[in-house]
Amino acid sequence: MNRFIVAAAVAAFGLSAALPAEAQTRLRFAHVYEVNEPYHTEALWAAEEIAKRTDNRYRIEIFPASALGNEPAINEALTLGTIDMIYTGTAFAGNRFRPLAISNAPYVFRDYDHWLAYRQSDLFKELAAGYDRATGHRILAMTYYGARHVTSNKPIMRPEDMRGMKLRVPQAPLYLMFARAVGANATPIAFHEVYLALQNGTVDGQENPLPTIQAKKFYEVQSHIALTGHIYESLVTIAAGQLWRRLNAADRAVFEEVWREAANRATFAIRTAEVTLPDWFRAQGKTVTEPDRAAFRAAALPLHNDQAAGAGWTREQYDRLQALGTHTN
Repeated sequence: MNRFIVAAAVAAFGLSAALPAEAQTRLRFAHVYEVNEPYHTEALWAAEEIAKRTDNRYRIEIFPASALGNEPAINEALTLGTIDMIYTGTAFAGNRFRPLAISNAPYVFRDYDHWLAYRQSDLFKELAAGYDRATGHRILAMTYYGARHVTSNKPIMRPEDMRGMKLRVPQAPLYLMFARAVGANATPIAFHEVYLALQNGTVDGQENPLPTIQAKKFYEVQSHIALTGHIYESLVTIAAGQLWRRLNAADRAVFEEVWREAANRATFAIRTAEVTLPDWFRAQGKTVTEPDRAAFRAAALPLHNDQAAGAGWTREQYDRLQALGTHTN
């Protein structure tokens, strides 16, 4: 009798030792950026940190370079529950909650410091919370994507130089505001198709931050880079509502802390890179110009609160954004 009890106890111990203390949850994180860009490398870092800080209870798999779809597709997948987390531009998130896209209006920011003040502001927190309520998802962090500039095969110094130009823009309505301001013909094309579209002449040019122009190798098929700095672009890190509701309070705190740290790390890397890249592009034989930004800004300002041009925010939200970082704030 005792022998059977001992044997049963040994068997039970062996079974419990073979099982993990708590099952590991696998999560899918998708984005459209290249593996050599800071967004991807910091996502890998965040996945490791979350595993470490949750005793390996979460394994986050990162799917880069549009592997799980373009921007509209991965945003939709959050709602469908087929993807758990994404990076996406605020203009794309703004398709679900329009005021969040205010940061993508051309020349709505004076400079990088103005963007930084916005990221740290109560206004951004309120807009992020509005998105959360509208979608059921959760914005975890905001990352600096960089100042967007125009590439082409001709010099661009003033807005009229872009009149009639076939300009590739991302597949979100607010990007049309810049094209409308300068008289360009906006051509929405998925990110992974842009290089070929430039190469075969489907479009005459595109606009993106310098680190992206480098990573995506757009400079190989464009001779000129005009430092228009028309949008200080942001990415938001979003957790699907289905995931967020499953997490306990402690795990939610870990996810938010880690993704904010990752956002800070990527922001620093992008800001550092864009300061030095003009000279790098010149070394590659590219013509890098500094156009008349005052003229570009003057062309864009009348559209900032024009609902027909894509403005989805209130005048009060716009005025609060403009006041950030000034002596009146």
